[in-house]
Amino acid sequence: MSDLMLDDDLADDLVRAFQRGGYTTDEIKRICESDILVEFRKVLLGHASIVAIEHIIDLDADPFVPEGWKAEEHQKGGQFNWDASKVSLYLSDAQKSGNCIEGNKLREELAGKPVLNANVLDDLLANPHLIPEEWKEKYVFFWGTIYRHLDECLCVRCLCWTDPKWRWRYVWLVRDLHHHSPAAVRVEQGT
Repeated sequence: MSDLMLDDDLADDLVRAFQRGGYTTDEIKRICESDILVEFRKVLLGHASIVAIEHIIDLDADPFVPEGWKAEEHQKGGQFNWDASKVSLYLSDAQKSGNCIEGNKLREELAGKPVLNANVLDDLLANPHLIPEEWKEKYVFFWGTIYRHLDECLCVRCLCWTDPKWRWRYVWLVRDLHHHSPAAVRVEQGT
C-alpha cells in the first residue's frame, strides 16, 4: 500500500472534480467503500476502458394498463435508446404564458409530434436513476398512450416526484394543464 497523502491543494482539486461531475456525498461514499477506484486506475493506465451501457426501451410493446382501464391509443415508436438529451419537455404556448390548456386541446396540438408513450414512463419508474433531476419539479406527461378510465373518461398518465420517490398519476383530458405539466417529446435528429 502506498503512503499517499493529500495536501490541501490536492484535496481541493479532488473536491472540485467531484463537483464538476455532479457527484453527491452518497456517491462519493460508495466510491470509497468499493473497488471502483481500483478499476478506474486500470483505465488511467490504459489496461481497461469504460463502455456506456445502452438502455433500450421497446416503444412497440403493449403498454401497462391499470386494472379496469383500457388503452384507447398507443403510438408505437420502435426501439428507443434512452438518453435524456434525446427528450424535450414540450409546453404549449398557452402553458408558457402562465395560462393553461385543456387536455383535449393539447392532445390536438401534439398530433403529429413525436410524443413518447407510457412504456417510457413505466421503464423510468423501474429505473429511477435514469430520470433527470430537473424533472422533480414537474408532472411529465406521456401523450403517446391515451387511456380510457373506469368511468369512460379519456386520460393520460404522467411521471411525478412525490417525496421520497417517483410515481405515476393521471389526468382526465377534460382537465386543464399548467406550465408544470410538459409533454415528453422525442428530439428528432437534426433539430
